Amino acid sequence: MADPLIFACDCGKIRGELSQEARKAGTRIVCFCADCRANEIYHKQPDPAPGPVDLFQVNPDGLTFHQGEDLLRLMRLSPKGLFRWYAGCCGTPMANTLAKPTLPFAGLRSDRFANKDALGKIRARAFVPKQGKQPRTEGAARMVMSLLSRMISARLSGRWKETPFFDVESGEPVSKPEVISKEERAALLR
Repeated sequence: MADPLIFACDCGKIRGELSQEARKAGTRIVCFCADCRANEIYHKQPDPAPGPVDLFQVNPDGLTFHQGEDLLRLMRLSPKGLFRWYAGCCGTPMANTLAKPTLPFAGLRSDRFANKDALGKIRARAFVPKQGKQPRTEGAARMVMSLLSRMISARLSGRWKETPFFDVESGEPVSKPEVISKEERAALLR
């Protein structure tokens, strides 16, 4: 049996693990988008530019928090942006989710894992900058097909209800989202 995939925030007050099933079904990607970069800077992490942010996409039911789940906090870079979860104790970015629990998805920061190499190789590169051209996503078809397959499976099985990020009865996130202004977001990327 493989070792558990342990994740934690920088100070260690939030700790948990990823199931082996979620690891096998997940997709490791890197993202170069301005929003991922802004999120890192907002949380006083090193600016990843010109490099990407390393993420592992899974269904939330594959996550188990052993401590600190009540310390999860939430922000958005715009009123309709992704939910960006972070550790309220130390500000560590932890995961991204969609805004509804009925769309089961979590993009976990790969560097939150004790052994990110156990997450497998990078399968897609999102929003790769190209000189004089629009950013492209390499491996988009594989990434989207894996995402849809996981979501459909979770919806059909009812596993979508097993999420640490939402109160499934109300559909509300477990933490009230803070939405930063356009001006604040722009200032992050200057």
